[in-house]
Amino acid sequence: MLTAKQHELLLFIHRRLEESGISPSFEEMKEALDLKSKSGVHRLISALEERGFIRRLPNRARALEVVKMPENLGGKPIDPVAKATTPPPSQPEPANDVIEIPLHGRIAAGVPIEALEDSQTLPVPAALLGSGEHYALEVSGDSMVEAGIFDGDFALVKKADTARDGDIVVALVNDEEATLKYLYHDGGKIRLDPANASYDPQVYEDRQVKVQGKLAGLLRRYH
Repeated sequence: MLTAKQHELLLFIHRRLEESGISPSFEEMKEALDLKSKSGVHRLISALEERGFIRRLPNRARALEVVKMPENLGGKPIDPVAKATTPPPSQPEPANDVIEIPLHGRIAAGVPIEALEDSQTLPVPAALLGSGEHYALEVSGDSMVEAGIFDGDFALVKKADTARDGDIVVALVNDEEATLKYLYHDGGKIRLDPANASYDPQVYEDRQVKVQGKLAGLLRRYH
């Protein structure tokens, strides 16, 4: 048996995955369930994982997958093999294609650093990218760890100059420093939220922040 909150969170994740193919952020889950902190979300996710309703996927931001739905909803286990053999519509085929995208140095997931330090290329499986123009940045810092983004990861970014509240974006601050954060519009200002309780949100005037792209995926190397 699931508690009411566990049931509510499972339905919210399932609905968001069906709509966009991306699981919601911890901040979005906290707000949807009217919880006071993200620690409550972590506890609910751990409980759902232990009961076999969801699982975490490695090497991806927002890495949650619904494995099965409660029986009282007429749900049944979801075949992960069948899902894996049906790529999302937005992903190019075949999945083993490799695309070279620009690699623009390191971006801070903690304290902002100068953006686009140099220009190299990074080979990326085409299946990780949707439509549009992309580039990569190497992550530096730990302020996005609760979103599954770690120091040394390569953030795959879709070029964009606008974003919705709750999107993870590359934000250029004062035309010279960039950072990877959740973006929110807050009373005429822009708030850049970390995904680590040890860090405070950064608040700027709207004119100080330019969206340079939205997070599309992650690559991680194991040494």
